[in-house]
Amino acid sequence: MPFGYVTGVVVLVLVAFVLSCLRILREYERGVVFMLGRFWRVKGPGLVVVVRGVQQMVKVDLRVVVLDVPPQDVITRDNVSVKVNAVVYFRAVDPQRAIIQVENFLAATSQLAQTTLRAVLGKHELDQLLAEREQLNLDVQRILDAQTDAWGIKVTNVEIKHVDLNESMVRAIARQAEAERERRAKVIHAEGELQASRTLLEASRMLAQQPQAMQLRYLQTLTQIAGDKSSTIVFPLPMDLLDALARRPGGGSPGGG
Repeated sequence: MPFGYVTGVVVLVLVAFVLSCLRILREYERGVVFMLGRFWRVKGPGLVVVVRGVQQMVKVDLRVVVLDVPPQDVITRDNVSVKVNAVVYFRAVDPQRAIIQVENFLAATSQLAQTTLRAVLGKHELDQLLAEREQLNLDVQRILDAQTDAWGIKVTNVEIKHVDLNESMVRAIARQAEAERERRAKVIHAEGELQASRTLLEASRMLAQQPQAMQLRYLQTLTQIAGDKSSTIVFPLPMDLLDALARRPGGGSPGGG
């Protein structure tokens, strides 16, 4: 076999081997490289070389992962059974730990999100679950982030999407809301009556201190009654008004000549 032919074959084999060792990683990808089974380094992005047979590389996506948590059966602190689903946003910030510390960080984060959601929501009552959703989101996110930190995972956000109540509980909440509205209406009416009584009391005190004002009030009332359609009016005349008329200059006593 000619020497030149052998050299050409060797060169082709070497070129094929070198080409097979080349890897291209995108901007959002990192490669965790192992040398003979032991962690060596994290490479990327761009063109990286991985020696076949000696090194192995595992790709890690650094983009934010949107994880849909399936509906979970939750029993609240006031013993109400509801179904709650949520969405979790997280990403790998340490590719080395994300590959070495956990077998499958996507599945592990999903399972941890489900158990954490049930545990956190089970400590609150139904009213808090419906009214304080933002605070519950923060509580679940904080607990998840603390537990996934050892895996090199950063939980950036948790959103509770839907709280599913059974029909009987929906009717009970509607009755409770109606009773609350009636209670507020009665309280407002009672407060109005109290304010009106205080105003009337203050007005009566002012009229008692000023007899002339009381006489003017009587005359105003007579004027209002005269505008009605009634034909006969019986109206008590105050003695103060009679005394004022009797004391007029030139006025005589009743029955006088």
